[in-house]
Parts: sequence; structure tokens; C-alpha cells
Amino acid sequence: MAARRAAGPAMAVGLSALAFALLDASGQAFWQGLVINLLIFIILTVSLNLTSGFTGVFSLGQIGFMALGAYASAILTLPLREKAAFLPDLPSWLAGVHLDWSVGPLPVGFLVATLIAGGLVSVIAWPVGRVLMRLSGHFVAVATLGFLVIVRVILFNADGFTRGSRTFSNVTQYTNLWWAGLWALVVVYVVWRIKRSTYGREMLAQREDRVAAQAIGIRVMEPRLLAFVVGAFFAGVAGSLYAHFITSFSPTVFYFDLTFRVITMLVVGGMGSVSGSIVGAVAIVALGEALRRVEDATLLYGLSSIVLAAMFLVVITVRRGGLLGEREIPLDRLFLRRDRTADQSP
Repeated sequence: MAARRAAGPAMAVGLSALAFALLDASGQAFWQGLVINLLIFIILTVSLNLTSGFTGVFSLGQIGFMALGAYASAILTLPLREKAAFLPDLPSWLAGVHLDWSVGPLPVGFLVATLIAGGLVSVIAWPVGRVLMRLSGHFVAVATLGFLVIVRVILFNADGFTRGSRTFSNVTQYTNLWWAGLWALVVVYVVWRIKRSTYGREMLAQREDRVAAQAIGIRVMEPRLLAFVVGAFFAGVAGSLYAHFITSFSPTVFYFDLTFRVITMLVVGGMGSVSGSIVGAVAIVALGEALRRVEDATLLYGLSSIVLAAMFLVVITVRRGGLLGEREIPLDRLFLRRDRTADQSP
């Protein structure tokens, strides 16, 4: 029974790996970049769903954690010559660090830098979450928005670490289809397991009615803090992947536009559904790319932002649960249903 239940997800992973292999072998740089971008958005959306969709504590600071992860990983992997030229004021203990180790074709240094970036972001998220997760409703949304603004101001003013408003460039391009796909798989699996754990049930219970949950002994602070810290870790991972994909960025990238896009993916797909986060990310990335082509053809620049904003308003007005609501695509039941059908046939 367990093997049959795992057959559906295993088939989905296998088909995805086959598609990645074919795309990687095709040499189509544009489509490869589009899929990598989609996978990074899936990581962001699923991690934000853990923070906001499962707990009901709506966070607007996820992109702030992404920015911290991007800069931390980029500094750790920046070649020493570029580090001396672009970041001459780095502390001595950091100026000589260059995580470029490799085991064959595997860039182990990049993996270590990504884990360090995610861990650093988690360490920052823990005290922030201890304060903010006590709030609810629009209070926490405003507070996390304040966190995003604070991160932006720090990045602009920490010239010795981030080059301020200037472009942080010459980052080694490590991110490819396989790295992005592997991390997307890890995020989806971890969040899916948390949703079905005791912590996940506590998250969903206190989201529906905090007072009633407390009255029957369900914890509120611990599951909220867990969701916030784990979501921040994966946002830091997404930042590392993003930094080593575009190789040049500045603090202006990590602000309202990216925040709004990820929130739109979450709301359209369905808050509380891991599958919905994936569907929402795919839908918005595909629509955004189609609208970009329309903009280029008609010179109506800004059309994509207007359409996405209109879609967001329609969804929260007409179908607040999004496309899937809290439902999941039952891949684990695919072979079980087939067996039941076979058993019932004469």
C-alpha cells in the first residue's frame, strides 16, 4: 500500500526529471531560463504558503528574507579578485572567504553557501518571528511590511557588504535546471510533510479560530514561529538561487513588485494548498510571459502589471479560496484508484 501510494509522486518526479534532461540537452537558453525562474517562484510561493496560508498570519516580508539570502550567498562565493575590487571594506574574516569547492562537476561550495545563507536568514527570522507572530490580522501584515522596508534600507546603506545602490555583479552563475528543480522538490516535500504533521494541524486549527484552538489546548505561538522560520530559510535559498542565476542585482529588485507577484501566485493558486502554490506560480509566470510578448508587439508597456492586479482583485472578490482552495492534487492516490477500478470490474 505504501509503495502504491508513493508511485504517483515518484512518477511526477520522474517525468519532471525527464523534461529537465530534454530541456537541458536542447540548448534552448530562453526556455531554460524561464523554467529556472518558474522554479524559484515555486520555492517562494510554497514557502510563503507555509508562513501565511497555513497559519493565517499574512506576511509581506518574505522578499526581505530572499534579499538577505541572495547577498549572503553572493558574498560567500564571490571570487577573491572581484571581492577585493568591489568590496574593499569587507571585514578581514569575510574578505578571504571564497566557497568554490567542487567534487567533480558538483559545486559543493555553492551548496554550502546556499545552506549558510538559508541558515543565516533563519537565525534572523527567529527573533523577528518571536515578536511579530504574536500579532494577527492587518497588524502583522503592516509589521512584516515594515521589516521589508528595514531590509531595503539596510541593503542600501551597507556599502561595505552590498555596494549600496550600485549593482552587485560578477556573481558566478551556478544555478541551473537541476539545482533549481532539486530545491523546489525539497521545499514542496518539506512543506507537504509539515502540513500533515502535528504542527501542521495546529497551524490550520489556530488559523480558523485562535480562541477556540487555545481553549482546547492547541498551541499558537510555536507552530506560527516554526512556519515563519522554515519559510524564511527557503526564501533565503530562493535568494541564493536567484543571485547565482542572474549574477547581477541591486536592492531595488527585492521590493514591492516581486512581493506583489509572489502574493498573487499564492492567492490565485489557493492559500493552504501546496499544489495550489505550484499551480498559481505556473499560471502567473505563463500569463506574465504571454503579456510581455503582447507588450512588445503593441508597445503597451505596463499591461502585464495591470492585468495581474486586475486578476488579483477578481480572485479575492469572486473566489477567495483561489483555484484549488485548500485541496491538494491527489498524486498519491493515482495507482490506488486504478487498483480499485480493476478490483470492481467483473
